[in-house]
Amino acid sequence: MHEQHELVAGLGVDIVEIQRFSKVLERRPRIKERLFSEAERAYCEGKSRPETHYALRFAAKEAILKTLGTGFAGIRFRDVEVTHDQKGKPIPILAGKAQERADELGIVELHLSLSYTHATAIASAVAITQAARPVFDSNETPEEGLARTFSELRTMLDTLQDSAQGLVQQLDGEAAESEAVLGTDVHDE
Repeated sequence: MHEQHELVAGLGVDIVEIQRFSKVLERRPRIKERLFSEAERAYCEGKSRPETHYALRFAAKEAILKTLGTGFAGIRFRDVEVTHDQKGKPIPILAGKAQERADELGIVELHLSLSYTHATAIASAVAITQAARPVFDSNETPEEGLARTFSELRTMLDTLQDSAQGLVQQLDGEAAESEAVLGTDVHDE
């Protein structure tokens, strides 16, 4: 069985307070050009609550850079871009130093999840190495290989779930309180 550190090169989660981020954008409107690509700005400005989508993208950039173990040290904000596939799934795109760092770590896939409440933007990112991809032993049937891979991935997900439980409990408390007061739901992008 693979060790978790061979499967997942990095895991990153970030939470941004939407109202606070909105105030930063209001005070310094040119910061949008420094932080976000033209395509990201066009996407956010096309939404009914642009500040929510800017906060989501900023949280996503932070989460992705946590998977790389760097933060923004030596990496430009626009070296990480968030786009979407045809179905709306968020897709991270790396360039420059961010891509160099991903290559150093052997990252072959990056997965991103974005969610928000009325008050917070939440992003989680997982960086996957080649070792995480299914490998079939020549002595096993495809069914046995899939069962082994599923078992390894289930172990990895259980480990990730355990490590994120504190964050989930905190968010559940805040979301329940907010939903009770404002009647809002948590949304996924």
